[in-house]
Amino acid sequence: MVDDYSSVMSWAVSGAILLLVIIFLSRCVAIVPTQSAYIVERLGKFRGVLHAGFHVLIPFFDRVAYRRSLKEQVLDVPEQTCITRDNVSVSIDGVLFLQVLSPEKSAYGISDYEWGAIQLAQTALRSAIGKLEMDKTFEERARINQEVVEALDDATAAWGVKVLRYEIRDITPPASVMEAMEKQMRAEREKRAVIAQSEGNMQSQINLAEGAKAAAIAESEGLKQAMINKAEGEAAQIRTVAQATADGLDAVAMRLDAQGGVAAAQLRLAEAYVEKFGELAKKGTTTIIPANVGDVAGMVATLTQILRPGEGLSKPSGPGTGAPQA
Repeated sequence: MVDDYSSVMSWAVSGAILLLVIIFLSRCVAIVPTQSAYIVERLGKFRGVLHAGFHVLIPFFDRVAYRRSLKEQVLDVPEQTCITRDNVSVSIDGVLFLQVLSPEKSAYGISDYEWGAIQLAQTALRSAIGKLEMDKTFEERARINQEVVEALDDATAAWGVKVLRYEIRDITPPASVMEAMEKQMRAEREKRAVIAQSEGNMQSQINLAEGAKAAAIAESEGLKQAMINKAEGEAAQIRTVAQATADGLDAVAMRLDAQGGVAAAQLRLAEAYVEKFGELAKKGTTTIIPANVGDVAGMVATLTQILRPGEGLSKPSGPGTGAPQA
């Protein structure tokens, strides 16, 4: 019985010693993860900052007072009501992105830097919204975000915190304002539709007029070219006829100069005279007959005199002429 009691006591003592060793080692060693920083105090006074890696502490003297993450942090800025310059209340919420640059300042410069950054963001947002009218709040998001970041950056520099950016997540106007905005947007869309339709009609009329103008110009150009072509054709025809007449006259002149040419011409003139005089008698009921109608030879001699002026051609003898024979 005494041996069992002694054995239990020895096990209890061994466990207590092991527990003390574990507690001692835990207080002697600090392993800091990547992108983290530990603020160490010695006897309640700031001693230093431990960055990523293995560190040894003095038990019961040194302790890790604060742990800070050096990663970029995302803070949700709660929804709040802001009043615009034209006295319209809108509900706005956003997201804040920041990063701890100086762990010791974030620990001793402010009690809670996250809560402080959120409060500053809401204050700066209300100030930025108060400078704008309701319609401009949707268009000036980038400007509002920039103003909030600039206001926060100046204030958080003493906390060892860098505000990277602020983004407005949602802007919710009152229901009455939303209804009025929808009516305005509907009216604006209808206005743009009417303008687009009128511009389309105007462009259509312009296109039709331009088409008619081009067609008239093309038609006039066609008529002009046709008239030019017709005139050129008639001129060419006249030149051809004149050239043919000239060629014929040259041929007649050459034949008259040849032997027997005058006699042949006189015969041809006599035949033509008789033929035409006969046609003249057939066409009309009243015919004017020259006094010397039977003097064909005299008529031929006269025409021959016209063809070859200056030559004393003798008239052929015939009955009733009264001319002496050669």
